[in-house]
Amino acid sequence: MATKIRLQRHGHKDYAFYPIVIADSRAPRDGRFIERIGSYNPNTNPATISLNFERALYWVNVGAIPTDTVRNILSREGVMLMKHLQGGVKKGAFDQAEAERRFNAWKAEKAAKLENVKNAEREAKKANAKKALEEEVKKNEAKAEAVAKKKAEIAAAKAAAEAEAAAENTEAPAAEAPAAE
Repeated sequence: MATKIRLQRHGHKDYAFYPIVIADSRAPRDGRFIERIGSYNPNTNPATISLNFERALYWVNVGAIPTDTVRNILSREGVMLMKHLQGGVKKGAFDQAEAERRFNAWKAEKAAKLENVKNAEREAKKANAKKALEEEVKKNEAKAEAVAKKKAEIAAAKAAAEAEAAAENTEAPAAEAPAAE
């Protein structure tokens, strides 16, 4: 029986998630399977992968063939590297302790890279928020300046109207006074 490690599609139209299963290659995509070894959810950022490492390694070692997407997932999780290292141990290139040391070093390096990416993303988000805040402050200052200018124009027009009215009032009694005599 030819076994494959593949994804089953679950979820609905715009929100699919994928259990990672071991299945007979002749079985339908969402049909019968032998064992479920994990899940893949691409809807989160970053994509969420849960995987039973030991069972995945076992199935890869006994000859289950992963699909391209599952191969990428297994590579990202280190299953394919561990299979490679176990091959080196079988050939006598190095011992099991060295294989474990190399795998742990790779895992630590991967975790550090992932943390750096997360930190860079977090810093970029902070920088964008700071930039947006500065732009908003500039816009608010420009609006406040425009409002102050408009209020000053209204006040000046009002003062000019009052001064004109006052000037008319002072001229009118002086003009009426000689006429009244």
